[in-house]
Amino acid sequence: MARVTLDGVPASSLARRWGVPHAAVFHTLTSCLDVVHEFGHRGAPHGTTLIAEEQTAGRGRDGRTWRSPVGGVWLGMLLRPGHVELGALSVRAGLVVADVVDELLGAPAARVKWPNDVLLADRKLAGVLCETRWQGDLPEWLALGVGVNVCNEIPVEFAQRAVALHEFAPGIRRVDVLDRLVPALAAVATARPTLTEAECGAFAERDWLRGRELRGPVAGRASGLKPDGALLVTIGGDTLAVREGHVELA
Repeated sequence: MARVTLDGVPASSLARRWGVPHAAVFHTLTSCLDVVHEFGHRGAPHGTTLIAEEQTAGRGRDGRTWRSPVGGVWLGMLLRPGHVELGALSVRAGLVVADVVDELLGAPAARVKWPNDVLLADRKLAGVLCETRWQGDLPEWLALGVGVNVCNEIPVEFAQRAVALHEFAPGIRRVDVLDRLVPALAAVATARPTLTEAECGAFAERDWLRGRELRGPVAGRASGLKPDGALLVTIGGDTLAVREGHVELA
């Protein structure tokens, strides 16, 4: 029986390579997040990582679907934080993805669009989704999903809104992304619950929305974010903190 590999790297070596307790590669999953929740229920440890060659029912925020064909990075990770601010953790994970993209491209090219998108050349490259299972007032576990267009083809109908990394880095492999991404993501839940001053500054440098006029989730001008990950929107002379909703430009 042929061994499961990821870009030629044996799946059996990935956990050691990435410094996580367990890593598994699946040919096809409905959604990595669904399987992460199954692993969480079984007591799998913090940092357990799943990679799917493709997802048949990948999901994004607000019930949206995420197209997940072969060639992209479709990752799910189990985190067990003591306390969590989901908004801050989502932003922190987005910053990790943006840092990885910049490192691979050798230039500060990636931008972050609140709450969970990473953009390259004003087109969506990656998305982050966090789902928590609670035990009382504390999280029992958190499923972190990250999708990155790497070598997968972007359908013509989405070419103006989405981009794959290989367009800017020919020859890029998924494992090149994952070698940098997985170890950094495993640490996002061990940091303080809210964003540090340095993280807020890093977000400000990458903030794609800042200064843009919004129609939703509320009408106003995007003005940065709070340490808990909430979007700040200026409305007249007031500033409102928004923690949920779909961004629409005016």
